[in-house]
Amino acid sequence: MAKVCEITGKKPSTGHNVSHSVRRTKRRFLPNLQKKKIWDPVTGTFKKMKVATSALRLLTKSKRVKTKKVKA
Repeated sequence: MAKVCEITGKKPSTGHNVSHSVRRTKRRFLPNLQKKKIWDPVTGTFKKMKVATSALRLLTKSKRVKTKKVKA
C-alpha cells in the first residue's frame, strides 16, 4: 500500500542525512500516517482511511469528526 495521505495527498519526500563531517547520504522523509475510521455523514458509515496526523488535527479543529483507531 502506498504511503500517501488520502485527504491531503502528502507523500514521502527526499533529502539528505548530514553527518558531522558534512557527508550527505540520501534519505526519505515519510508522512506520519495513521489508520483511522472516519465518519462519513453522507453515507452514515465509517470509512477506513490512511490519514496524516496533521490532516486529522485539521479535521478535528474545523469540526468535530468521529474517529476510531483501526487495529493494524
